[in-house]
Amino acid sequence: MALAKNGAEIPLLPKTEQTLFTRENQQLILRAVFNVSTSIIGAGIMSVPATLKVLGVIPGFVLIILVALLVDISVEFMLRFTYRGESKTYAALMNESFGKIGSVAVQICIMITNLGCLIMYLIIIGDVLSGQGEHLGVLQEWFGIHWWNSRNFAILFIVLFVMLPLVLYRRIESLWLSSALAVLLAIVFVVICSVMAITAILKGQTVSPRMLPKMDDETSFFNLFTAVPVIVTAFTFHFNVHPIATELGKPAAMSSAVKISLVLCAAIYFSIGIFGYLLFGDSIMPDILVNFDKSSGTSAISSMLNVVVRLSYAFHLMLVFPLLNFSLRTNLDELVFPKKPFLATDTKRFVCLSLVLLAFSYVAAIFIPSIWYIFQFMGTTTGVCIAFIFPGAIALRDVHGISSRKDKIIAVIMIVQAVVTSFVTIATNIYNMSGNTP
Repeated sequence: MALAKNGAEIPLLPKTEQTLFTRENQQLILRAVFNVSTSIIGAGIMSVPATLKVLGVIPGFVLIILVALLVDISVEFMLRFTYRGESKTYAALMNESFGKIGSVAVQICIMITNLGCLIMYLIIIGDVLSGQGEHLGVLQEWFGIHWWNSRNFAILFIVLFVMLPLVLYRRIESLWLSSALAVLLAIVFVVICSVMAITAILKGQTVSPRMLPKMDDETSFFNLFTAVPVIVTAFTFHFNVHPIATELGKPAAMSSAVKISLVLCAAIYFSIGIFGYLLFGDSIMPDILVNFDKSSGTSAISSMLNVVVRLSYAFHLMLVFPLLNFSLRTNLDELVFPKKPFLATDTKRFVCLSLVLLAFSYVAAIFIPSIWYIFQFMGTTTGVCIAFIFPGAIALRDVHGISSRKDKIIAVIMIVQAVVTSFVTIATNIYNMSGNTP
């Protein structure tokens, strides 16, 4: 056995592959499915309905499937080169192909992406508890508007008394049960939304969603690209591929877990996208939870379901938070303290890093107005690097001589589409923010 920097035991590549369908392997794969799915289904689900409003139902569905397929290929590249070489982390994998520059690049991208996700989680939790703009939060609906249920105070309370205890777990293996609960809460969220949408359809209270994007004088073709980073970020979980794979030790088992998770998450994303769009139409917010305030309920039952929907997903994010914080803290420690002892064995350094990351996340969540901006930034920069550009570059570099001609063609296509899409999206966002509305 080999010991990773985070303190987790990393099994070396087994000489023989056991059958995947033994009871023990099925349990291991199921646990990996929970951790992978939870890494994927974070804040991404909240903005998927808004992307369908921008793109239309058909292009939105195609985009979700396409990104899921590309993510599966990119993870397959990572796993193949990981088990052929001696790397135990994503940074070490990049170091094998591109040296120190490669490892530092992936560490920085993971830190930016994960920190951005943690900030989004706190923003969404703040939206649920204290609302946003004209939309009231659950606490304000129940108790009225007071200083103690203001956005700043509510998020601070969650950070101190919920997030801090959760992030103090030192081993990612112990989080599979909380991940299972997080996935269950996400499914509950989708089921309630679907029931509400179907009920609204039967009552004739919905507007037919657009199948294709609306193109007029106010909408530029290039503006459609701003929805792409949302889906890319929603499927980015590559920073947890290596920690989760250590529970399995078998490439085929991890590959199966990834495929199952991607199918599950794609189904959840499209379901919440279409049902959320049916419920709220063009009034859908970048964070759909904001739409579930008391004004959207026409009866006591509807109001109760609105509250259940928001609170269930807020609890879901609280359970996802430590899973992403784990990779963030580990990569930060490896970058800043490369020669220090294992982080899990140094209590002082472990606690200090945890407190600094929580404090920064809180301050950023207070000052950033919308999760849409974070999604667009990460999806066009660090997100595409982690999910597509780095894995594609590893396959092209091919330090172990295992990439086929087909692999290299796919890698080139993956990198080119990522770069072009990112360039167009960044240019469009800059153009829009400069005051020029397409």
